[in-house]
Amino acid sequence: MTQWESLRQLAPVYRQQLHELYDRDDLPMDVRHYLSVWIEKQDWQRAAKDYGLAILLFQQLLENLDIQHSRFLLQEESFLMQHNIKRYKNNYQKYQEDPCVLASKISWFLEKEKEILHSAELAEKVQQLCVEQEAMEMDSRQDLERRMACFRTDVQCMEHTIVCLEEQQDEFDFKYQTHQMEAVADDNEKQKQWKILQSLVNQLNTCRKRTLVELHKILEKAGELIETLVKKELVDWQRRQQKSCIGAPDDVSLEQLEKWFTCVATCLFQVREFLGKLEELSGKVSYENDPLKTQKPVLQEHADALLQNLLLYSFVVETQPSMPQGKGPLVLRTNVQFTVKARLLVKFPELNHAMKVDVTMDSEAPQIKGYRRFNVLGTKSKALNMTESQNRGMVADFRHLTLKEQKCGGGGKGASEISLSVTEELHILNFDTIFDFKGVSLKLQASSLPMVIISNSSQQQSAWASVLWFNMLSLDTKDFRFFATSPSAPWPQFAEMLSWQFMSATKVGLNEEQLEMIAFRLFGKQQSYNHMKVTWSKFSKENAPFTFWVWFDGILVMVKQYLADLWKDGLIMGFVTKAKEKMLLKKKQRGTFLLRFSESLIGGITFSWVETTLTGEPEIKTVRPFTKNDLEQIPFHEIIRNFQLMELDNVPENPLLYLYPNTPKEEAFGKYYSDKSGENSPYIKYIKTKLMFVTTENSLESNSAVAQVPEPVNALCGIAAEQSTIDAVELSLEEFLANPLMPDGGSDSAESFMVPPGGSDSAESFMVPPGGSDSAESFMVPPAFSHSAESFLVSDYDPSLLSCDLASSEFSFQDHIMPTQFCGVFQ
Repeated sequence: MTQWESLRQLAPVYRQQLHELYDRDDLPMDVRHYLSVWIEKQDWQRAAKDYGLAILLFQQLLENLDIQHSRFLLQEESFLMQHNIKRYKNNYQKYQEDPCVLASKISWFLEKEKEILHSAELAEKVQQLCVEQEAMEMDSRQDLERRMACFRTDVQCMEHTIVCLEEQQDEFDFKYQTHQMEAVADDNEKQKQWKILQSLVNQLNTCRKRTLVELHKILEKAGELIETLVKKELVDWQRRQQKSCIGAPDDVSLEQLEKWFTCVATCLFQVREFLGKLEELSGKVSYENDPLKTQKPVLQEHADALLQNLLLYSFVVETQPSMPQGKGPLVLRTNVQFTVKARLLVKFPELNHAMKVDVTMDSEAPQIKGYRRFNVLGTKSKALNMTESQNRGMVADFRHLTLKEQKCGGGGKGASEISLSVTEELHILNFDTIFDFKGVSLKLQASSLPMVIISNSSQQQSAWASVLWFNMLSLDTKDFRFFATSPSAPWPQFAEMLSWQFMSATKVGLNEEQLEMIAFRLFGKQQSYNHMKVTWSKFSKENAPFTFWVWFDGILVMVKQYLADLWKDGLIMGFVTKAKEKMLLKKKQRGTFLLRFSESLIGGITFSWVETTLTGEPEIKTVRPFTKNDLEQIPFHEIIRNFQLMELDNVPENPLLYLYPNTPKEEAFGKYYSDKSGENSPYIKYIKTKLMFVTTENSLESNSAVAQVPEPVNALCGIAAEQSTIDAVELSLEEFLANPLMPDGGSDSAESFMVPPGGSDSAESFMVPPGGSDSAESFMVPPAFSHSAESFLVSDYDPSLLSCDLASSEFSFQDHIMPTQFCGVFQ
């Protein structure tokens, strides 16, 4: 199978990458397809350095195009392909003087194809590994179930063995007592009876030894099961719970673990009863070298140790501390109620309401200078019961707890000089109870995962970042000093955590392309991101102009509150760079648009679309990002539905026709539209009509060229000239008419569209004004300001006041940008 045939059989997501790769003229996909066998047989890499070979392959390429053209001549339905093949051949003539360049380009395309194939193969292997892992986990669980069933059977058999042993001992005891009472005088008869008794005691001794051996085997099996439960199953559950707290879709139910723990505990209590019975039998009948006297105490000690070990690990925190309206669990605020639930995995109905659980705080607090101390207030003591759990588990559900900071200073004598911020300071809740059942009395303690405690809501975002980072990386759930020397996160693990945030908020995570854009923002252009690492500082501390987490979380909050349905339906591309945006749109038909998140605003979304210039060249235009303030007034799908631009002849037109790649807008968004539209739309009355400005792409940069990927800027990559603050200045019509140009310093409140020399992918896309130059501004007129309106006629206003040449103007480019809330006219 040729490389090209393999590529054509890939999954749609990789075929899309192939379409994007061949969305250029250097090697048209038609040529690659029809000449695939010949192209793959040539050594293009050597031809790129060998002029003689390059010119030979160049001539052969033209000949093959002629042959393909002649084939299409015989097929009337291939008229368009005839034209295309002829055009491709003419285009290749420019390489006649330097065929090595063409060879180098073809070699580059073939290498990129291999990268796509490699990515697809890697994804397939990962999927296979996941399937194998699931199969292994299933096999492991089935094996544990089988071992558990054998263990229960052995204990049941031992119960029967103990009964038989007791019957055998009763028989011996009866005959021995009878022999003693009869006082037989005949020595021969007496000797005969004594031999019978000796045989019975020998059988009893053998049976006792066999019983003790079987009990030892049972305890060995119990030890193996407990080790599996404690060191594997419980540890796996704890790790799943950690990941679940930060959004992972892992199963954290405890029913299966409770079943296993209860089974082993029940069997061990039975073994203790068996050992008690053996002690009772030994008290009735004993003899020299009685194995019960020597071996039973050892078995008793072993059984008690196993049971204690199991019970110590059976007390867990089922639901981690969480407060209502929080970003997630493990972030608590002082004086705000929170809930938490502890559970005993050994469920005995006799213990219902019999065990009291007490809550304390930081019982193992570290000696760190400035470390805060808290008191737990509310109902701090509750009984374990089976009525507060839907699955009838043995739980203590604390629903009305609060924290209050102690007035005394933290730390103390010998305190470490480690410096931690409030949101890096970790605290733990402790739960204590006494297990007292059938002669076993044991103190049990469970601990929550480390929490971050804040005093006001402004710290919540930073606190949640700490929770994410800790539970992503740390396996030591009592590491109070984690943030003193926080480790870096490998990109694959970090990317998975980011995807969990979207999955928990919208049920749909991030795909590979979206994660690649995020990786580019963090690391710049890399051959592979798998070896890259994200530091704690880069994630949550470095400001440029805001931290990565603040930017990402702003998008997440916006999507969760206003765009969840659109995101779940895959209508929002979201994380895509401007360079990638241009590459995707430049070959698409007029009106094709895509939706992406702003790279320079916190919680902003915008759309870019394809226009066609008078010369037929594609031009990419972008509106200023919409933020929470906009989406609170009108749903984003209604913005897309009603968005309009004022054309040269003052006829409003919606430029958004096809959602990328080619889905008609009505087909993509129609199911979200309200029944009423136009003037009857229920959203119109909420729209504050404003003047809107869209400007052209940077005139210093070719609109048809693929933009150069920007290098990292400060700590974050992809942020060039496009920077802004959140709150835009709002101007009334009267203010605008009085002063159409922004006052000095006014641009600080608007998103900056300044274009640095040489162009920048971070600059927003701009519109050309009627009759103006490419660098001038254009404004669009809402219907309220048309000739039929009673207010000031915009047509009476001299538009030349806003038209100036970028090169010769004494005003800075930012001085001309009008802050707007909605870019377009809604009607």
